[in-house]
Amino acid sequence: MPALRALTTVSLLLLTSVGLEAQSNDERLRNDWAWLQRYREANAALPAPRGDEARVVFYGNSITQGWATHFPTMFPGKPYIGRGISGQTTPQMLVRFRQDVVALAPKVVVILAGTNDIAGNTGPSTLEMIQDNLASMTEIAQANGIRVVLSSVLPVFDYPWKPGLAPGPKIVALNAWMRTYAATHDAIYLDYHSAMADERQGLPASLAGDGVHPNEAGYRLMAPLAEQAIAAALAGRR
Repeated sequence: MPALRALTTVSLLLLTSVGLEAQSNDERLRNDWAWLQRYREANAALPAPRGDEARVVFYGNSITQGWATHFPTMFPGKPYIGRGISGQTTPQMLVRFRQDVVALAPKVVVILAGTNDIAGNTGPSTLEMIQDNLASMTEIAQANGIRVVLSSVLPVFDYPWKPGLAPGPKIVALNAWMRTYAATHDAIYLDYHSAMADERQGLPASLAGDGVHPNEAGYRLMAPLAEQAIAAALAGRR
């Protein structure tokens, strides 16, 4: 009986913790839907770029947020700034684009977005809606003299938090649109998908334990591809 009571207590504590976390997330979505507060202090503390500084902002969701922790080792000495927020969709990113990208005065922005839209994180979303938001971010950046790198959505066979959506074909279609859009709108298309997809059009376990978020090996595969795209953007190539 003591063991049963202890197990029950642990279960209740876990449920309470999960419930409080969900409540906290729900409250934040109500009070700060795009999480404008997330980087406000960091942005305010960031000095203006030096005259010769090729500042780059990596902008996106949890994949970008997780990658930023590896920047010092994967991009040593590079003025690269991470502005990813876990779980975000393109409408949320569009809302915070000026304060988290434009205001930082980068030479280049590397946008990686769309997978959470396909997963339905902030409600139903069509490919056209995602495309409109990506196009709007591109237009805002270019209007402010910022070169744009549009990154392909990484392959996903199934979302662990939203199983059964079969996202593969939608991801392939969105990436095809991105490639064409970049070619006709003075942007760089960064193709992670082709380099990372397995035979299921998903991420292999060797690159992402949960099939969605890259591990260190996944990021190390992505890093030189990102560097090539950034170099092309800085050189004005397409």
